[in-house]
Amino acid sequence: MNASAADDTRWLERTVELATRNIANGGGPFGAVIVRDGALVAEGQNRVTADLDPTAHAEVMAIRAACTVEQSFSLAGATLYTSCEPCPLCLSAALWARVDRVVFAADRHDAARGGFDDLEFYELFARDRSTWHIPVDSVRIPQSPAPFDAWLANEARTDY
Repeated sequence: MNASAADDTRWLERTVELATRNIANGGGPFGAVIVRDGALVAEGQNRVTADLDPTAHAEVMAIRAACTVEQSFSLAGATLYTSCEPCPLCLSAALWARVDRVVFAADRHDAARGGFDDLEFYELFARDRSTWHIPVDSVRIPQSPAPFDAWLANEARTDY
């Protein structure tokens, strides 16, 4: 799975093309592709404003499409190429999808210049939660661990 610099450039050029074209279609300036063994598995474009879905980032859309194509929730062995450094949501999605590699073109500073919150979110996650503008509170109830107990007791579960 060692991609060459030429391969990386080729796929990043595709993501930038997707991102730029998406603007005219009512989406945001982000594009992503999932590649396995040098072949395109799926593409994604940012559809947040077009679909009124704050999770419809290009990387998430590409991951969703690739999982559908591969009929698996794991993209182990694949590479996620994206037109911009993944925000924390997209980076988390890539981690959950178990991609082997993430490669990006523009960075969080480019996104901030374009008016996107990526840099702000990275900085937020580095701070203590008590300083956040939105409270994130833990309220334990006696039943809190029940779903995990049921999960562990389910011998037919699919671990991920």
